[in-house]
Amino acid sequence: MDRVMWIQRSGARYPGGEGAGIETRHAFSFSGHYDPGNVRFGSLVACNEERLAPGAGFAEHPHRDMEIVTWVVEGELTHEDSTGARTVVRPGDVQRLSAGSGVRHTERNAGAGPLTFVQMWLVPGPGSATDPGYEVVRGIADGTPYALERTEAVLHVRRLADGERTALPDAPWVYAHAVRGAARIEGETLGPGDAARISGAEGLEACAEGSAELLIWEMRAEPVYG
Repeated sequence: MDRVMWIQRSGARYPGGEGAGIETRHAFSFSGHYDPGNVRFGSLVACNEERLAPGAGFAEHPHRDMEIVTWVVEGELTHEDSTGARTVVRPGDVQRLSAGSGVRHTERNAGAGPLTFVQMWLVPGPGSATDPGYEVVRGIADGTPYALERTEAVLHVRRLADGERTALPDAPWVYAHAVRGAARIEGETLGPGDAARISGAEGLEACAEGSAELLIWEMRAEPVYG
């Protein structure tokens, strides 16, 4: 596969956010904003940066046939859903909600300080409308791969020191999101909120410029509908 890399800068994300104290930046078409040329990359259909003021949150709402992965950058996220799960998610934790045949949940900032998190939605493979599932991995170690059960995708969390390098996955679709700091990929520097979409990433590396934190998706399938 020929290599193609496209950079989306933080400032090019689509603004959103419903309700007082909520600020959202969308990487893909979402809700009332539709761009037919930007609906997904691989199996990833949403990468939302959310900022919630103390006391703000999303009222109960439904999902189905979606894998929803959340990474807290700052603060504490309180999650409740119809599977009975009620958790507080903190920086360093990976949260996964498998919507399956249908689930309802709420998300809010019940803490005293601001909350920032990145939430990513992936479309699972055919026949995945099973019972909903929920999991939190506390304090995931650097470089530990987190594979989704219902789609051919793996999340890699990389925290890099200045000048440290990490190989990008050799996969048909690679999505690298800069959470903190800066990292350089093939001559392009990603700052906080920037993301690289790469097809044909074989042999590529990310190199930190100062300390950096990256979320890297390795994806091997596209959505199949119907």
